[in-house]
Parts: sequence; structure tokens; C-alpha cells
Amino acid sequence: MTTTLITGANKGLGFETARRLIEAGHTVYVGSRDPERGRIAAARVGARAVTLDVTDDTSVEAAAKLIEADGGLDVLINNAGIDVEGNGSLDIADITADMMREVFDTNVFGVVRVLHAFLPLLRRSTAPVVVNVSSSLASLTRSTTPGTPAFTYPGLTYPTSKTAVNRLTVQYAKALPGFRINAVEPGYTATDLNAHAGTQTVEQGAEIIVRMARIAADGPTGGYFDAEGPLPW
Repeated sequence: MTTTLITGANKGLGFETARRLIEAGHTVYVGSRDPERGRIAAARVGARAVTLDVTDDTSVEAAAKLIEADGGLDVLINNAGIDVEGNGSLDIADITADMMREVFDTNVFGVVRVLHAFLPLLRRSTAPVVVNVSSSLASLTRSTTPGTPAFTYPGLTYPTSKTAVNRLTVQYAKALPGFRINAVEPGYTATDLNAHAGTQTVEQGAEIIVRMARIAADGPTGGYFDAEGPLPW
């Protein structure tokens, strides 16, 4: 039995990913900052709820102890993320260091915080997998290519945080060759993150997350993918 933890999983892409992986036979922990929302979400799909705020060391460490006591972990999906700019609607001159710090604390430092706490559990798995939910906005190639959405996107905090996530993915993958660690781009999915302005459904967006969560032990690692295949860094 494969055991999976998904951060930020009480709604949106995380919730849909949990539903799909349970259908595939995984035991899934729905990580949520709000215990009640997490409990309700987990009950809806037959998952297990765990209170987990990726910005809080104590919360993350408590979640790791709980999952360790229950038997361990095979797959970690770092899905929790925020955007404070209203989908890039703020003037870049109005972006402050505090705003950048807030976004990085969840989107970047949260990934490190969770990995630090759960690596001992993942090391005990026979086929450890980490999926970091990124964005095509993180691609420096696309961001400098006229005509692409990443080139025209005006925001600062969110895309730079996801570029950092991509680099984290590469570094962890090189350091942990026995793991499969990849970054994925779900696509412009209608979720609370973008006030449901996205052009595809959570079912479509979750496809690549689910696929990479189920990757075989001889699958790629240190990569950056969307549903169509590898993305340019």
C-alpha cells in the first residue's frame, strides 16, 4: 500500500489529487491548515486528515510524527501555495519585500520545511516520490519568449517563488538519487488561487500531479513537466 501526503489538500487541485490517488489505491493524508476543513475534505473522499501549516515548524513536525506513528510515507506532494498579487494585478512598484517574504514562506520555505521533516520517513520507503507543484510561469525560457503567457504575466512574487521551487527540485533530486523528485505544471486551472479565472478544470489540472505521484522507480527525476511532457527551464 502506497501512503501519500498532500499539503494544501482540503480544496482545489490538492483535493482532486487526493480523490484520484485514493481511487488508485493510495492511502492519502489530506494536509490542511484548518483542522475542520481538513476533516470534512478527508471524509468526503475517504482520506485521513492531518493538520499541517507549511509555514509553521511545530505544525509540520507534529504532522510528521503522526504519520510516522501510523506507519510511514511513500509519496509527498508539495501542493500548498499562495499568491498575494491578485493574479498579477498589482503594479510592480507596489510590491514590497514583506509581500515577497509572505509568498516565499509558503511556496518556497514551506517546501523545504516539509521536506526537512518528512525526509526521514521517505528514506524508509522502497520507492520514495516527491512532487513539487510549480507553474509554467516559473520557466525562465518562456518568461523571455514573446508570445507566451509567462512572457506577458506581470506578477513578481508568485512566478519567482515557483522558479525557486524548480531549483529546489533539481538540487534535492541530485542529492537524493534514490528518490523520484519532479516539479509539475498543472496548467491554468480554475481554483481559489486565481479567483477561479483559470481556463481548465481541477480534473484536468490534477492529471500531471497524479501521474508523477505514481511514477515508477525507474522514472525521471529532477524534471519539470506538464501534461504534454517536459517543460523548458
